[in-house]
Amino acid sequence: MLFKIEGLLSTDEVARIRAALNDVKFVDGRATAGDAVRDVKNNLQAPAGEAGLDEARQLVATALLRSEAFNQRALPRRLLPAMFNRYDPGMQYGGHVDNAIMGGMDPLRADVSVTVFLSEPGEYEGGALVVNSDGEARPVRMAGGGAVIYDATTIHRVEPVTRGSRLAAVVWCQSFVRDQARREILQELAELARWARGVAPGSQEAMKVSKVRANLMRMWAEL
Repeated sequence: MLFKIEGLLSTDEVARIRAALNDVKFVDGRATAGDAVRDVKNNLQAPAGEAGLDEARQLVATALLRSEAFNQRALPRRLLPAMFNRYDPGMQYGGHVDNAIMGGMDPLRADVSVTVFLSEPGEYEGGALVVNSDGEARPVRMAGGGAVIYDATTIHRVEPVTRGSRLAAVVWCQSFVRDQARREILQELAELARWARGVAPGSQEAMKVSKVRANLMRMWAEL
């Protein structure tokens, strides 16, 4: 799964987050890297405990949870607070897979990854997020406030930045349904139910589609 959400954050929300980041002293991203990725990770991160970023993290979380597209595709049970990163010229993040368990003392299983772009494409060159999805390597660069959702199980990378600075927020989500194929089935059923309600509102057929999705969710969800 790879899905883009244009305008997840409003222009004002992006501006508020960036203003908060202006006051932060970024640190070497390798400080939080595991052994498997330390040699390929070259970026800067805002310190996880930076109290001045509480509002910025909340803005990102609220935007995700109000997004119908995110909710239907991720089926979020828990979100980790957003991690903010910066790539300056020469920085990149080589191919890697996100850790399966994240969150330190309050861990979650990382099922779904989200990158929220905070810089405009004209502010930097390079720095595309490349996700190996469905057998293809798909480069993504979005306008500030745009987000891309992808399975945390996929190999992905950030290409070298050659000019300017690339700011982004990364969020990891534990889903109610851990299996990606089952999440896709539930997403397609949600789309089919919406179509059936539009074509034949109140019909038995529309009711049955909603019933099938609800009962599969009941079978597959982990509480």
